[in-house]
Amino acid sequence: MRQIIVVICLVLSGVVANAQTQIVDTKPAPPAKTAAAKSALSPEAERELKERRAKARSLLVALSSDARTFRDETLRARSLARIADALWQVDAEQGRLLFRKAWEAAENADIESDKKLQEEIRIHKQRTGGGYAYNAPPNLRREVLRLAARHDRTLGEEFLDKLKVQKLEAATSATTTNPDPHRLGEASSQRLGVAKELLQVGEMERALQFADPVLAVVTMQGMNFLSDVREKNPAAADSRYAALLASSTNNPQADANTVSLLSSYIFTPHLYMTFSGNGSSSSQMSSTIVPAAVTPELRDAFFQTAAGILLRPLPVAGQPDPSSSGVNGKYLVIKRLLSFFEQGAPSGMVESLRGHLNALNAIVNDNTRRYDEDQLNRGLRPERATTDREQPLLDRIDRAKTSGERDDLYLQLAFMTSGKGDMRARDFVSKVEDSEIRKQAQAYIDASLSLSSVQKKLTDQAIELVHKGDLTSIHKTWVLTECAKILAKTDREKAVDLIEEAANEARRIEVSDPDLPRALLAVANALKGIDMARAWDATFDAVKAANSAEGFTGEDGEMVAKFQSKGHSSVHTNDVPEFDLEGIFKDLAVLDYDRAVELARGFQAEGPRAVATIAIARAILEPKRK
Repeated sequence: MRQIIVVICLVLSGVVANAQTQIVDTKPAPPAKTAAAKSALSPEAERELKERRAKARSLLVALSSDARTFRDETLRARSLARIADALWQVDAEQGRLLFRKAWEAAENADIESDKKLQEEIRIHKQRTGGGYAYNAPPNLRREVLRLAARHDRTLGEEFLDKLKVQKLEAATSATTTNPDPHRLGEASSQRLGVAKELLQVGEMERALQFADPVLAVVTMQGMNFLSDVREKNPAAADSRYAALLASSTNNPQADANTVSLLSSYIFTPHLYMTFSGNGSSSSQMSSTIVPAAVTPELRDAFFQTAAGILLRPLPVAGQPDPSSSGVNGKYLVIKRLLSFFEQGAPSGMVESLRGHLNALNAIVNDNTRRYDEDQLNRGLRPERATTDREQPLLDRIDRAKTSGERDDLYLQLAFMTSGKGDMRARDFVSKVEDSEIRKQAQAYIDASLSLSSVQKKLTDQAIELVHKGDLTSIHKTWVLTECAKILAKTDREKAVDLIEEAANEARRIEVSDPDLPRALLAVANALKGIDMARAWDATFDAVKAANSAEGFTGEDGEMVAKFQSKGHSSVHTNDVPEFDLEGIFKDLAVLDYDRAVELARGFQAEGPRAVATIAIARAILEPKRK
């Protein structure tokens, strides 16, 4: 507020002076640029800011000494990396040293996490007969790499080289299956992940420098990155795409899946489909798909490259097919893309593809011929209404011979309708006869519906699910606080009531459960926009609760809905920053730095105290974005 008042006073003084001296001339002269006008802060405010930054720097330096002795490798890696990131502007050399210490800790932590993950997968396979779903652990080397590369490209390359060596050693010391040629390896994927994050913060040139070494081959991640680039710099993206077309034309290993991925750049950005030799498919997509407005020349180049690959002769009978798509996958790719060729390719090319499709039709398997049209045309045509897709399943229920078959069909209906936020999904689940499956599915569907309701700002529906649905206390607390934030501007009284209900729900959680401090932090975040004094109190309560909850880390807040049976396996993970310490402590530090520091010191565990301390320092050291 002091900054705003100073600026307003300066502007008004300029206007008054101008009015007094320009009575004769009707055209006002531009105000003089004085030294005072150039500075947004008064000398006193500037001095106070320097003092606070000096305190914040000292806070981080002291924490870095403690962090090197943290017993938890994950906590040590994250803390050191984040301290290095926050310190870089004021001490780059110290930051570089801390990044290297963070990498060492991240290496050890990732190895241990991978061992635990493999054991979890093994147990799930035993329970389900082969299927499994899991919540992926954090990739700490990726986190350290991302932060380091933002500041120092050389340091980022150093970490990438280490990652390549480690992955090669792991590959040679273990039996592995043939990798998917259209997916990047771990080290290359990390490189592209860093490039994407640089792109998101507006550093186009550095992002492309990081990405270019892995953009020479057609992969799902690479095409997705190029589509991201095109949204900001079409020329840079199109030139790299044209190079991929040229290299694919002469690449004997290019196959139908190569064509399918290349097509996505123009026709279905951010939606990718690949097919296996038996006719099954895998896909990845975003919520919106808008075709790219490329030049006619680039579109024609795609048609030429795609036709050249798709019309290559089939393998000699009895010889293995080296392609990743096989005959069945090739058939489906041509069938999927034929409409695009019909709209823009030369007629002779279209006829050749039709003939090839007919020839393939005679040799593909029956499942490939009956491949679901809606699935095959994803992103190309409007999806059929849910009601149209329901009826065939309902008809099959009437003909089902066993309760297991009926349960499976009802689950399909429930999952399909819940994906649209349709409350009828609860009715379908209620008809499942197996009580254990019904109970597990009900919790999963209610969690999905509540998330959808909050996203669509359907507060009445979300609150109804809190009162009638099968939700955990932490989930109810989150829904109530999110609804309160939505209603705060239009119905403050109801928002306050919802926060109070959320706080009561949070207190139902066991004292030793880490979900209790998470729920109280959600309450504190909801109170920020309504009653700041109560937000301080709620944060203090969260600190006390954290000291009684051994597993509370202060970060990685999320809600997980999991469903597993022999026929279905699904995990829905949703990040919830309102459960974390970073956001609330940043806001509190801006309001009262010393009070926030004192509050952070109240944490007895190393993890929460480090997260809160780093958040406070960041709030002071990081420049405010416009």
